[in-house]
Amino acid sequence: MKFLNCGETALTVQFSDEISEEINRRIRFVSSAVSSGKIKGVKECVPTFVSLTVYYDPFLISLKKLKSKIEEINSRYVGEEGEKKRVFIIPVCYEGEFAPDLKDVAEHAGMSEDEVIRIHTGTDYLIYMLGFLPGFPYLGGLDERIHTPRLSSPRTRIPAGAVGIGGEQTGIYPLASPGGWRLIGQTPIKPYDPERAEPILYKAGDYIRFKPVSRKEYDEILSSVEAGKYEITVTEGDE
Repeated sequence: MKFLNCGETALTVQFSDEISEEINRRIRFVSSAVSSGKIKGVKECVPTFVSLTVYYDPFLISLKKLKSKIEEINSRYVGEEGEKKRVFIIPVCYEGEFAPDLKDVAEHAGMSEDEVIRIHTGTDYLIYMLGFLPGFPYLGGLDERIHTPRLSSPRTRIPAGAVGIGGEQTGIYPLASPGGWRLIGQTPIKPYDPERAEPILYKAGDYIRFKPVSRKEYDEILSSVEAGKYEITVTEGDE
């Protein structure tokens, strides 16, 4: 581990220079333990791909003591044994105006659009971190056969719920925003909803599985979501 001071109230702990599920699992373990409330003075933990930033009150805990606590917690990490896996099933319509770049992704991969959809929906994607927008998941595990370069000229507005591919990653735009990813589908689910008790649907360490749905099914789910009646499917099990 490397400790990097971020002013007087934050500390970044860098665990590695390489992205991996094992490193990310260790980061989540340390983040959970540090933010459990047992360390007086810790305000918030923000996990990323290879690091963890801890925000703290220097009047309640010294930098030296905080580092010592983090080192002690890190030494207790024993791996993934017993960790529960939550998989959020996200319905996606890969049809028509929802998938303006699906044809380009298929041509780049040298396969049919149906094959791209089959591959895209055939993986449980680990959420390494959240960022860019509230509820925007940075996912690992995209099959290299459908890796596709970003658009040379980003769109000025991508609709909320758009599902795209950008290089080696795939993800969901939780809010309307500019963006350069290739759009291959749309979900009626709201990854971010400020009116919910938990505004962000999932967290780092959870998984996402995309489920293809027809336009008719999409409209039905959207109506249910807007009425506040839709319940997303979440499966659980050991990793």
